[in-house]
Amino acid sequence: MSFETLDFLLERSQSGKTMVLAVAAPHGEDILGAVAEAKERGVISPILYGDRGKVEKIASELSIDVSSFKMVEEPDEGRAAELAVKAVSSGEADLLMKGNVKTATLLKAVLNKEWGLRSGSLLSHVFLFQIPKVGKVFCMTDGGMSMYPDLAAKQGIIENAVECYHKLGVQCPRVALLAAVEVVNQDMPCTIDAAALTQMNRRGQIKGCIVDGPLALDNAVSEESARHKGIVSEVAGKADILVVPDIEAGNLMGKVMLYMSGGRGAGVIVGARKPIVLTSRFDNAETKLLSIAFGAVLAKA
Repeated sequence: MSFETLDFLLERSQSGKTMVLAVAAPHGEDILGAVAEAKERGVISPILYGDRGKVEKIASELSIDVSSFKMVEEPDEGRAAELAVKAVSSGEADLLMKGNVKTATLLKAVLNKEWGLRSGSLLSHVFLFQIPKVGKVFCMTDGGMSMYPDLAAKQGIIENAVECYHKLGVQCPRVALLAAVEVVNQDMPCTIDAAALTQMNRRGQIKGCIVDGPLALDNAVSEESARHKGIVSEVAGKADILVVPDIEAGNLMGKVMLYMSGGRGAGVIVGARKPIVLTSRFDNAETKLLSIAFGAVLAKA
């Protein structure tokens, strides 16, 4: 099972119960615009934690009626992040969204031992993207949380992404461990990790998926490329999930997909007790809308 476009996120998020979204510091045109559209489409019901004056000014400039939005006045962004996290942790809201607040500030609240959203699992960023030329939705992880993950962290990253795909209805996703080459090279640590993780999957230490690597990006997503290189694999050319070796590779890959390839994307942090919608402040309103829908679908699962 695979998805041709990201529109399936909007379709699924509109069915069933409407999720409540807690937004920390929604002080940006794209943020407020995306939240307003998500509300209008019936994807979420928002609670805004921030400076009411800033929100109303932006809403006025965008001709958005926020009179029906629940707002909690808190001009301090750190405090707004705390209140938004507490709303999710208490069950008042179903998922969290980062607004115009520093990621470190939001994560400090998320990781609070008393009222945060810790689950005991590694937090990782899962990014779904759609490239017009390819005609398929891929998942890329982790380009937003783990800087230089070791073997254990990569296992956690894989397991988070696989659980996410299970919630999307894909029973056994194919996971490609990306590197610059398709063979183990002792001078390239990510290829050694990839081989170990592949073997861990075969021995049942990583379940619910098929893992293979190292694989280069071309033969992970293109069956023709895999054939040309003589790669025989259940994953090569058919990958659903692309695991990058570090945050630098993931950050670059994500930006190329969105800004240079005409792609569409949706990103959330998983591994917490509830989904966390986290996008770059430079992402457009559509990316933010799709990310909200992605988080809402996971929250319902």
